[in-house]
Amino acid sequence: MQSRLLCFGGGPAARRVRLILQQVVGGRLAAERQLEVRALHGPGAAAGATVTIGDVSFKLKAPKSPELVPLNYMSDNLAQSVVQHLRWIMQKDLLGQDVFLIGPPGPLRRSIAMQYLELTKREVEYIALSRDTTETDLKQRREIRAGTAFYIDQCAVRAATEGRILVLEGLEKAERNVLPVLNNLLENREMQLEDGRFLMSAERYDKLLQEHTKTKLDAWKIVRVSEDFRVIALGLPVPRYSGNPLDPPLRSRFQARDVYHLPFKDHLKLLYSVGSNVSAQRISQLLSFATTLCSQESSTLGLPDFPLDSLSAAVQILDSFPMMSVQHIIKWLYPYNVLLGKEGRTAVEDALKRFELRDSESPLLPSRIKKVERIHGSKTLQADVIVQIAEKEVKFQVPAGTRPLKLCSGSDTFIKTSSHKQLLAEMMQSHMVKDMCLIGGKGCGKTVIAKEFANMLGYNIEPVMLYQDMTARDLVQQRYTLPNGDTAWRPSPLVTAALDGKLVILDGIHRVNSGTLAVLQRLIHDRELTLYDGTRLLREDRYQSLKDELQLSDKELQQRSIFPVHSSFRIVALAEPPVIGSSTKQWLGPEFLTLFLFHNVKSFTRNEEIQVIKEMIPNVPMVAVEQLLSLTHKLRETNDPTAQSLASSLSTRQLLRICRRLSQYPDESLYHAVNKACLSRFLPNLARSALHKNLLDSGIEINPDDIRKQEEKDYSCEIHNGFLRIGSATMPVYNPSEKMKVPDVLFYENTQHMMVMEDMLKDFLLGEHLLLVGNQGVGKNKIVDRFLHLLNRPREYLQLHRDTTVQSLTLQPSVTDGRITYEDSPLVKSVKLGHILVIDEADKAPTNVTCILKTLVESGEMVLSDGRRLVANPANVDGRENVIVIHPDFRMVVLANRPGFPFLGNDFFGTLGDIFSCHAVDNPKPQSELAMLRQYGPDVPEPILQKLVAAFGELRSLADQGIINYPYSTREVVNIVKHLQKFPTEGLANVVRNVFDFDSYNNEMRDTLISTLHKHGIPIGAKPTSIQLAKELPLPDHKFMGYWRINQSGNARQKLLCPAETHQLNIKGPVYLNVQGFPLERHEARSLSFTEELAFWTLPLNEVNLVCAVAVAEDETENMLYVATCNPVSLYFMNVSSKNGYFVDCYDIFPRTVGSIWQPFVTVAPLGNPLKGQVILHEEQSNVVLLLDTKTGAIHRLLLSPDTQEVPKRASWWGNKEEPISHKMCREFSHKNWLVFYKEEGNHLIVLDVLEGRTHTISLPINLKSVFLVAEDRWLLVESKTNQKFLLTKPAHTVSEERGVCQLHALNEDPVDKGFGLTTASDLCVPHTVSSDQLSSENLSVAVGQKISSPNRILSDMHNYATIVVGFPELMSPNEVYSWKRDSSLGSRHASPSDPLYYGRRSKTGVAKQINCVTLLATNQIVRILAPGDVPLKELYPKDITPPQTAGYLEVTDLNSKKLKYIPIPRSLSLSPYTSWLSKISDTDVLLAPLGKVGLVTVDMGGSVRLWETGLDSLQRSLQDWRNMIGQEDGRPVQITIERDSGLDVSSPKHGKIDADNMPHVGGNTWAGGTGGRDTAGLGGKGGPYRLDAGHKVYQISQAEKDAVPEEVKRAAREMGEKAFKQRLKEIQMSEYDASTYERFSGAVRRQVQSLRIILDNLQAKGKERQWLRHQAIGELDDAKIIDGLTGEKAIYKRRGELEPELGSPQQKPKRLRLVVDVSGSMYRFNGVDGRLERSMEAVCMVMEAFENYEHKFKYDIVGHSGDGFNIALVGSDKVPKNNKQRLEIIKIMHAHAQFCMSGDHTLEGTEHAVREIAKEEADEYFVIVLSDANLERYGIPPARFAQTLTINPQVNAFAIFIGSLGDQADRLQKMLPAGRSFIAMDTKQIPQILQQIFTSTMLSSA
Repeated sequence: MQSRLLCFGGGPAARRVRLILQQVVGGRLAAERQLEVRALHGPGAAAGATVTIGDVSFKLKAPKSPELVPLNYMSDNLAQSVVQHLRWIMQKDLLGQDVFLIGPPGPLRRSIAMQYLELTKREVEYIALSRDTTETDLKQRREIRAGTAFYIDQCAVRAATEGRILVLEGLEKAERNVLPVLNNLLENREMQLEDGRFLMSAERYDKLLQEHTKTKLDAWKIVRVSEDFRVIALGLPVPRYSGNPLDPPLRSRFQARDVYHLPFKDHLKLLYSVGSNVSAQRISQLLSFATTLCSQESSTLGLPDFPLDSLSAAVQILDSFPMMSVQHIIKWLYPYNVLLGKEGRTAVEDALKRFELRDSESPLLPSRIKKVERIHGSKTLQADVIVQIAEKEVKFQVPAGTRPLKLCSGSDTFIKTSSHKQLLAEMMQSHMVKDMCLIGGKGCGKTVIAKEFANMLGYNIEPVMLYQDMTARDLVQQRYTLPNGDTAWRPSPLVTAALDGKLVILDGIHRVNSGTLAVLQRLIHDRELTLYDGTRLLREDRYQSLKDELQLSDKELQQRSIFPVHSSFRIVALAEPPVIGSSTKQWLGPEFLTLFLFHNVKSFTRNEEIQVIKEMIPNVPMVAVEQLLSLTHKLRETNDPTAQSLASSLSTRQLLRICRRLSQYPDESLYHAVNKACLSRFLPNLARSALHKNLLDSGIEINPDDIRKQEEKDYSCEIHNGFLRIGSATMPVYNPSEKMKVPDVLFYENTQHMMVMEDMLKDFLLGEHLLLVGNQGVGKNKIVDRFLHLLNRPREYLQLHRDTTVQSLTLQPSVTDGRITYEDSPLVKSVKLGHILVIDEADKAPTNVTCILKTLVESGEMVLSDGRRLVANPANVDGRENVIVIHPDFRMVVLANRPGFPFLGNDFFGTLGDIFSCHAVDNPKPQSELAMLRQYGPDVPEPILQKLVAAFGELRSLADQGIINYPYSTREVVNIVKHLQKFPTEGLANVVRNVFDFDSYNNEMRDTLISTLHKHGIPIGAKPTSIQLAKELPLPDHKFMGYWRINQSGNARQKLLCPAETHQLNIKGPVYLNVQGFPLERHEARSLSFTEELAFWTLPLNEVNLVCAVAVAEDETENMLYVATCNPVSLYFMNVSSKNGYFVDCYDIFPRTVGSIWQPFVTVAPLGNPLKGQVILHEEQSNVVLLLDTKTGAIHRLLLSPDTQEVPKRASWWGNKEEPISHKMCREFSHKNWLVFYKEEGNHLIVLDVLEGRTHTISLPINLKSVFLVAEDRWLLVESKTNQKFLLTKPAHTVSEERGVCQLHALNEDPVDKGFGLTTASDLCVPHTVSSDQLSSENLSVAVGQKISSPNRILSDMHNYATIVVGFPELMSPNEVYSWKRDSSLGSRHASPSDPLYYGRRSKTGVAKQINCVTLLATNQIVRILAPGDVPLKELYPKDITPPQTAGYLEVTDLNSKKLKYIPIPRSLSLSPYTSWLSKISDTDVLLAPLGKVGLVTVDMGGSVRLWETGLDSLQRSLQDWRNMIGQEDGRPVQITIERDSGLDVSSPKHGKIDADNMPHVGGNTWAGGTGGRDTAGLGGKGGPYRLDAGHKVYQISQAEKDAVPEEVKRAAREMGEKAFKQRLKEIQMSEYDASTYERFSGAVRRQVQSLRIILDNLQAKGKERQWLRHQAIGELDDAKIIDGLTGEKAIYKRRGELEPELGSPQQKPKRLRLVVDVSGSMYRFNGVDGRLERSMEAVCMVMEAFENYEHKFKYDIVGHSGDGFNIALVGSDKVPKNNKQRLEIIKIMHAHAQFCMSGDHTLEGTEHAVREIAKEEADEYFVIVLSDANLERYGIPPARFAQTLTINPQVNAFAIFIGSLGDQADRLQKMLPAGRSFIAMDTKQIPQILQQIFTSTMLSSA
């Protein structure tokens, strides 16, 4: 053997083992004196016998209570080391000293103490200390007997007085300041007791006894401490193990002895004796391995000690299964896969390899249990089990329960998969030797397996649900009162199970504090337990030998409170895996390892899971199951923490729930089911996107048909013939016995809530308990109450809060007549009666409390604190008393707020979510919300409701993005609407402050809110006086100008017939174009002041694009706005009241021709029904006509006639000198689906009839200049040379006939008076616009000032504001012309504007193509847009004010009020550089179109769309509405009037006496001019003749004056601020220029810094939440100690306090963040394009500012990478910049580096280095955030390589943010990278947002 041992490898551990072995095997043996124990007496040793150990002897005394002497601890062959320890104890005993056995965890120290006591025949008082031990447990406890409180001595006092030995186990567990009560007893053997007695040491007592009599001493209450009293303390060395260190005074009173594990040789001998079938070599390898793991070296690696004491159990198993894999058994003893991180695992594997314990390729493991049968005839209950391992079958005996055995339990709920069969076989093996613990994730089936195991062996199960603040008493024994008021102890379920031989399932052992579990160590190791009332439980064989030795019967022993632990009793603990590296969740420590054998319950493989689902739910659609499982396993297999957290919500339990639902409702969408299970609505953005990506990868998509079906579905509810129907789910209505408990609530139905309720009903029908999660105020309670009301179910209501305890959830103890009575909580009531239990605010209670709901839901069993038990299965009752059967109708509905910020509740969903069916309740969608608000406020105007819904909708989306913290909910909107309904005169702007005043002191938040409210037109902060309408100027009087005559004489020249020919339309196409959507950021313009402008938004144009045509398609319901652009050609269209716009890019159809200056110009004409939604696009130069369907994107080309196509001529490169001839389209009647086209200077009119698909060409004898369609059958033509006007009449609708003949009439304009100089043709001017319909007769009469009714047309040209032609065009008689003349013609006064960009001047080449002039017939107005040069600015603005820079002015000529208005149109933000092209489009930068009957829309060249209202009547109406929204504060003082009934009758009215001094009088029936009296004249009284105000009045200063702060105060405040700022700059030596530079970066991210800091603060606050401190002498009464209070104890209170971290628990480490920024040359180079370098600098600034002063919690550093290197230090974690100057330095360094570094890219190296380096430091969590531009491809870096770098270390959360990308680089990259790990910040303002997202979603999850 020696030679074998010398071939060890190197390494300190192996060296140690080698040394140990050499000592053992080498020559030391002979030298060492072999000690032996000689007992000089017979077996039943009488008093006076002697025990000698080596050379130390001890005389025995006869024990008074022999049943208290330990038995059967000595074995025949004691190990030498143990004998040495016993000898030492005996020496100390003889010296009268107390001993402390210190050593590693395990039963060895206790067994040595017990062996010594057995040897010396001493009685033992044993107490296991726990953190709940108080001094009453050690000294004296009061009990009530017959109404009086007595003191009962406890172990320390009993031991002292009776001369026993006190064994204190677990000193490190006791809380500080508990044990010092023993100090004096240990030192001087003295102690003062509570009942007045005084313990005194034997010597002093005996001295006193010589002087006084015993009776006297008894009278003095002095009690002798026996000289045989000793204390043996057992403890662990702290600090190596966790616990409280010894108090120095206490420590000094003990003698210590290190009891290390057995030496190698002794241990080896022991193991050989246990495992005779196992080869000696394997045993020694096993032991060597175990010893290695206990060495000092391994503990520095952070490996917990190997439980050496469990080795004998392992060898026992190997003894029965010599062929089995040793590595596998080691995993049971020491589950290193679950317990250790990566390094630890490798270390263990290496040790296994060194000792040749590694498995071969296919290790031999048990595969299944073949047979279980009971052994009859044996005294103990046992069973024979046959387990198959490989091909062999092995038979062995295990303990069994009392029920019949069922191998094939045939239970419908358990499906045996191969891994479960194997697990059960392994559990059988463990069961043979020891208790076991199953470790596995949530919902993986631990409970089910444990139950199945119990069924196989015929065990009765005792489930014990453990929770965090469980005390040792709750585990072992609780106090209660007997009916007569006496106090008594009730054994806990655990103890009764031990006596009855049940299988105890300790569920959730990971939750309990290790200090509490200490109580169970002796029960688990030795099967012995001492209870609080002195009862002792003994192991069965010890009990038997005690019985035999003392010749006592069972009954007599029971009178002495000694009971046997049943031989079949076993414990199965269930736990969730420890969180590796966590300071709080690492429950599996060295002590715990000694207690159990551990089995890891693995989650299913995919096939097993499919098998389980198929067998449980046979008719589930298989396709869905496949998709679901591929998703789940994909999530489970990644090592990405976000994915794993999602996977935990998709546990097997949850999958079964989804499948049950799908089998019941197969047409439901799986997408919806998964999102519901993961509660994706409330996931942080990262996790949500990861889930979405994984769903798509697994082929689970949202089906558009489903959405449509959902929208069309009927979500009403009705009760019909006793059946309730919600949507498509039905259920019979319940008939309750307690009708008054059925909730009845005001509920307005809306689709969204009905959808939730339908969903709830479906789950309810499947028997699920429901969990509703949502923000505050979204109607969770309303929905539940309404749901129960419809179902007619009675409800019990339970509201949880921070201080909810397990007791208060179940029972409320109270004291009546000195007796404790328990009041059932709503939980117990609803269980008994079958009501629905609604648990509200479940997230506020600690999760360790709410987890008891799990036992209730899962196992259907629960033990209440008064000993009663809830049982689900009535079959389990069989005559047991105190059992409540759970009513079959009982259900739970739990309501909780969503997890995370800002609710900061506990994560109820995370811990218990998978037991419930979860429903996310969200604020109703806008339509549902509107419908609901209409019912709350039937009289509130609809526009106000719409504004509220829109504004709150936006605020909620901001809250979802994390920009604001508070999620505004429906509750707030409802309250606003209720207020408006009751007080309609109060303005909306005032009422919304009821909600928003909470935020009025947080500036950033307030700005966000105000801008959002203003955007939606809620004028918060506006004054009723701020009306800024344009100034009105008088319109000159109208003049009668003469007549238009139509010549009808027979002259052929005057009357011409024009032939027409018809062609079939030639159509090409279609081509399909992509219709893309974009969001409309619509802003209401009337927020702070009232103007003509209604609203504005911006189209997403790029810089070089030009708007060239605007058209509006009108409809009763909606107005569609069409905007055409021409560089590139595209069409934008949107409904002016909606949130979305669309655009079609026609670049492929009109390519930009290279080389020529072809500048396309497109006009647009929307068609009407039945072609609604289709538009004609006409390009004027090439005369291309296209028909575009905006719904589908189909585009057709219409060829009007073969000869009209012209391709623009290629001009020579210096450009074409003459103006190209263009084609025009007349679209007045496009809504009737016909259009007219003509060519300037041409002589044809082409009529296009889109519906018929034909064109009619009319040939004319004149050349055309322009065409106005003044009516459908009469067109006004203007001839090109002379501007002569003609009227073309065509037979009505002869268009459809083949030969229609049109007549052309010349129009003569006759001036009034020929005498005033002849008007020649040159004076004839071309109208800019002519209306195609007539003014109403009222409008016409008002305009011309005489009552008149006649056909008319209104037109406008450059010389006149407006012209009305009366009688035209229908009447052939001369038509009168009235004009309002301008002072000077348009375009004549050209003051050179100061604006350099101004190009309103006429281009030399001719008139602009778009003349912006429209007629509004309904309001009798003509509106045109003028360049500033044509506007009388001097009259509009005072002298000293420079006119604002505008894009142009709207000139409104109002013929009703005879006024002119000039409304300035704001400049567009961006302008195209193509100014010459622009000037050809329009005189100004704006285009105009009428909108509806009374409105206008303008679109400027930068794409800003503005809506205007110019009609007087509508303006007045709007102004009134606007004022109503602000509210009428008319400035009058508010008076308080109290109407009092004085009880005196009114005598006759009189004026009353007049008081000469005019003093104020109130009441009294005497004086005139009083207030509140009767009969006399005055105010506010009753019965007086008239009101008389004698001037007793508050002199009121106006509201505005009061509101204004005096100017000098403002000035002083300003100066103070400036002075302080300059002082601060001086202190940090920063120049003002630097300060402003820094402000540029800091200001950009101020909001995000603010919100991030708020989150960090809350994070800190959450960590500091105080805990309950128990056993206090002051505070609130602790329910658990109410009986102790009855008996008169002091420490029965609890109070809140800072919980000290447990000693020995690891320090809270900071989180570590490293920001890796790209400072490469490309950042500098492209900064001009998209500002990427600036944004990185802002991001760096944000990180530096946000984490200031949080350095202890977050350590951050910032490194850069560029062509120069991958690790350029910018900020070190130890040198964090403290002020703005230092921060600015860092920003400057970044900038300079990017400017001057080499080109090249080190993104990969930088990232990899950061990830590797950061993990080397100690930290709680690691973050690496990489800011980079996405041009990795340019440097040949494949995305997959980058993805690998990000995930190189699973402990480090690495994220990439791509700033700026050329083309779609970033999108492509993001697809390749893992979900949720990469972001694209195209608009770099998003970076701070993204950082905030990363921090909140990951840091909050772990906070």
